[in-house]
Amino acid sequence: VQLQASGGGLVQAGGSLRLSCVTSGVIFRTNALAWYRQAPGNQREQVATISTFGRTDYAASAKGRFAISRDNTKNAVYLQMNSLKTEDTAVYYCNRLEPPYLNWGRGTQVTVSS
Repeated sequence: VQLQASGGGLVQAGGSLRLSCVTSGVIFRTNALAWYRQAPGNQREQVATISTFGRTDYAASAKGRFAISRDNTKNAVYLQMNSLKTEDTAVYYCNRLEPPYLNWGRGTQVTVSS
């Protein structure tokens, strides 16, 4: 498995979750990475990105609430999600920022209850 996302769960609106994505060293060092999400009936959308140098960018819906970071020593990328809303409910995935994408895997389910 090249990419493995974890850390999802059920949380009340206003709560927080921290997602993790572990990759192989080669993928981590040589690729900008991103978190994506897909809610039922919706297309997959990009939530946050981080370059190999640590530059970050966010979708409008995530700005001010989510923070993407990376740990070079663990080949891991994280997504800290605060002030969660019911509309954040989705399956979250990590992958390369640009195609060709790696295997998406199962992602990690985030469910925000009202």
